[in-house]
Amino acid sequence: MAAVAAHFGRDVERTLAKLPGIISQARERGADLLVLPDATIGGYLGDLRHPGGEEGGLPAAVEIDGPEVAAVAAMSGDMTVCFGLSERAVIDGEDVRFNTAVCVTGDGVIGTHRKVHLPLGESEAYRAGDEFVAFDSPVGRVGMLIDFDKTFPEAARTLALDGAEVIACLSAWPASVTDRSDRIRNDRQAHLFDLYDCARAAENQVYLVSSNQTGVLGGLRFLGQAKVVDPAGEIVAKTWAKGGLAVAEADVSASVARARRSLDHIHQRAEHAYRLTTRA
Repeated sequence: MAAVAAHFGRDVERTLAKLPGIISQARERGADLLVLPDATIGGYLGDLRHPGGEEGGLPAAVEIDGPEVAAVAAMSGDMTVCFGLSERAVIDGEDVRFNTAVCVTGDGVIGTHRKVHLPLGESEAYRAGDEFVAFDSPVGRVGMLIDFDKTFPEAARTLALDGAEVIACLSAWPASVTDRSDRIRNDRQAHLFDLYDCARAAENQVYLVSSNQTGVLGGLRFLGQAKVVDPAGEIVAKTWAKGGLAVAEADVSASVARARRSLDHIHQRAEHAYRLTTRA
C-alpha cells in the first residue's frame, strides 16, 4: 500500500504528464494499491470561504467516463489507483459538480465516492454526495473517504460495516486558516489530520491509507503527512510536509482478522444501546 504526498495544481496536462513517474515509483516499490490526493486532477480550491474568487478560479470539472480518468486507468495497469477530481455530472437535467474520488485499474473504473461532508464554503463549489459504499478490488474490499469525511466516525464505520478492510482517505487538507503556526508540525490541523487517521483505523480495525496535497494553492498551504495506519491505529509509514511516498507491506485480511480476534469492534457493537437522535 502506498500513500502519496504531492502538489497538484490547475494544469491538468501537466498532472497527466507527472503521474506516470509517481505510479512507476510506486510500482517499483511493490505497491498494489496507490492512493493519490484529493483533487489530483485540476487541483483543490484556493479559498475555502469564497471558492472560485481566487486567481485561477475553480478547478476544471471532468466526467468520470472522460479522457482524463481513462488516461489514469491506462497508466495503472495491474495496480489499483485512487485519485481525486472535480466531477461534472448532470442530475435531473442540472449541470452540477461533485468533489469525487475515483478508483481505477487498467480495466477501468471500479469504484467512486462523492464527498459527503463539505466544510466552510465548499458547498458553494460542490454538491454533497449522499452515501458511503465499499467495493471489491484486486487488493480486497476498499472504501474511500475525502478529507473532511474522516472527521465523522460514522463515515468510516459505515464502510467497515460494508466489509471494507482498507479505507483510502484522499485529502487536500490545509494548515489552519484561522490560527496559523510558523511550523506545520505545530499546526492544529496537522495534529487533527494525524489524530483522525489513527482513530478511524483503530476504532474500525482496518488499514487506512491517507494521502494529501502539499505546497500552496491560492491562500491555502497543504500539510502533506501521507501515511499508512494499521488496524491497531499505529502509523507504519509516513511522509512529512514535503512530497513523498509512504509505503507499507501487509497481509491485509490476516492482519485485520488478528486485530479482531479478541476484541472485535464491528461484531461486538451494542446497537440496542445507541440512541440516534436528530437535533433540531
